[in-house]
Amino acid sequence: MPSTKKPMRRMPPARVSLSSIAGEAGVSISTVSRIANGQIHRANPRTVERIQTLLEARGYRPDNIARSLRRGQSRIIAMLAPNLNNPAMGAIATSTEAALRRAGYVMILCDTHDEKALQDEYLMAMRAQSVEGYIVVSAIQSAVLTSFIDRGDPVVLVGRRLTDRRKAAPFVGIDDRAAGTAAADFLVDAGVANPAVIHTSTPSSVIADRVAGFLERLQARGAAPGSIRAASSDQLQHLFAGHEAMQRLIAQGGWPRGLFCVSDLMAYGAYRLAGESGVRIPEDCLVVGVDDNHLNAWIAPWLSSVHVPYEDFGNAVVVQLIALLGGDPGGVQLLPHRMVARGTRAPA
Repeated sequence: MPSTKKPMRRMPPARVSLSSIAGEAGVSISTVSRIANGQIHRANPRTVERIQTLLEARGYRPDNIARSLRRGQSRIIAMLAPNLNNPAMGAIATSTEAALRRAGYVMILCDTHDEKALQDEYLMAMRAQSVEGYIVVSAIQSAVLTSFIDRGDPVVLVGRRLTDRRKAAPFVGIDDRAAGTAAADFLVDAGVANPAVIHTSTPSSVIADRVAGFLERLQARGAAPGSIRAASSDQLQHLFAGHEAMQRLIAQGGWPRGLFCVSDLMAYGAYRLAGESGVRIPEDCLVVGVDDNHLNAWIAPWLSSVHVPYEDFGNAVVVQLIALLGGDPGGVQLLPHRMVARGTRAPA
């Protein structure tokens, strides 16, 4: 007859305490605590070795969560960024993670996919994890993000300002309007009389400022109002947006002699359509993008681009974040951009 006894539940092993290690080693609890936390310069090397051996043998693991709560610090920072397959987003994340690590912080990275609901979900989830601060790359205006800023939570915005600019928060980025201006000057100086522009239709301060700077400079240099062709796409992924917006642009009147794309990825999409259409880049159409991501030197020798110094963003972000954590309101830091000329042969 089968046994009716229920199997005994295996209890989790009891947590090893610092006091038990101290008693076994014959030293004070404070000595064990310092060594467990890596502060070994004040102890005898033999004592350090003996205690480290005991800590490992007994399976001691520090309770970082409890310690952080006691200190009011978790040393964890949440970064929210959209579309991490975009080289620009990856470059920002890489430089920021390195800068945070040097400052003694750990970074949690969340991909918002440029969706407001997902951005807000991550903000609330990270708050529940007791993170110390938030870095929001290409932020989307939302009630949740606004409430974080209004309450004084340590939030640093990167790359994209909020559409409601009255909601002040520390910001790190470039002068996007000036980037559009630089693109216009480059194309006009290369002999392109009537360059066009393609962009996404996503509400974004970045896109709006780059396009505005481009159009304003062209008009200042003699372009007639209304003569500058423009097309946009609702696609969130800039590769697909570039392809689609370019189709709409050429439907207005063929390929332009020069083209400004608000990102390198949109330029890649336009280039794909050029290949499908038998259009030579840059001979038939001179293309300028923004970002100058590291792939350009390898796969896009035809693409001139406004270089954004993403490798420097990390240090600037951490400076702003530490200021916030220290009670300072932070501010706006615009990093310098520059034009990188490739494929500069002017169209005939």
